[in-house]
Amino acid sequence: MSQTKKEGKIVIEEVELKAMGGMLCMIANILATAVCCAAFIYGAVLVDSGENLVIAALCMVIGGLYAFIAAPIVFAGLKTLKPNEALVLTLFGRYIGTLKGAGFYWVNPFCVSVNPTAGSSTSSQTGFKVISVGEGSLKSSQVVRESKKLSLKVMTLGNEKQKINDQLGNPIIIGIVVIWKVINTAKAVFDVDNYKEFLSIQCDSALRNIVRLYPYDTAASDNEKSLRGSSMEVAHRLREEIQSKVDVAGLEIIEARITHLSYSEEIAVAMLQRQQASAIIDARQMIVDGAVGMVEMALEKLSKNNIVQLDEERKAAMVSNLLVVLCGNKDAQPIVNSGSIY
Repeated sequence: MSQTKKEGKIVIEEVELKAMGGMLCMIANILATAVCCAAFIYGAVLVDSGENLVIAALCMVIGGLYAFIAAPIVFAGLKTLKPNEALVLTLFGRYIGTLKGAGFYWVNPFCVSVNPTAGSSTSSQTGFKVISVGEGSLKSSQVVRESKKLSLKVMTLGNEKQKINDQLGNPIIIGIVVIWKVINTAKAVFDVDNYKEFLSIQCDSALRNIVRLYPYDTAASDNEKSLRGSSMEVAHRLREEIQSKVDVAGLEIIEARITHLSYSEEIAVAMLQRQQASAIIDARQMIVDGAVGMVEMALEKLSKNNIVQLDEERKAAMVSNLLVVLCGNKDAQPIVNSGSIY
């Protein structure tokens, strides 16, 4: 077992266990059990015949002890692992190593596999889980033994949506999804009580810390970062924040991103009106800027091409009419003047 002392506490480092091949051990144990059973039967026959009682006693004792006591214990050491699975093994309370890699293995039969998340949803500490099958009157309960194997697969954690105040104090509803995996089985098992619950709590804490640094949204003219407009940066900072908190549990955060973002119900209507008003103002500003440019271009071309000579009063009237036409909400209905404009 490898232990290091860090900041006044002992941290258990992962040790990969080298185990024997399970198939060879199983075949050898089966053959030995068969031989011991034959020896036990042979001793019983000798006792019945009354000959060689010493040999008969030795055959029965040795054969019986191995066949009925030792052989089942040896069989208990056989372990099967699928891809991306691991077994954290302890021997009389001491961590001896982690068994990794798909295959069939034999380990010390007295080793105990440890997985703190296996019994988290059980009704007792027996390692059994009660599940319900069927509906209505046909509903029944079954007892399923939970596995003590740790999954090394990439997993997804989707916490419930939370109500958090942003940088401006506005309550918002936000939800995230975190993609993670176990990279250090010893830390995950021994350094925290339940690494899945630990990860969930740290995700909630990190989310609150990050959301308080950004406003929900900003005006288009502002360069300020926001939750809605800078989602990639927020996701990156959120992943780093969570990773810094779960390093002690031997977990790796692959990705963290926002899946839901909205204002809370009590201010959603007011914020929607504010967004609509801001959009109308921005649109009007763009229309006015374009209209002024078009009027300026029209006056310049009329003067350059000597199409008509306008005094300052007529220019003002023309500018006013053009702005009304270009900036109005409704289509203009022009009045044709057949007489002189003077």
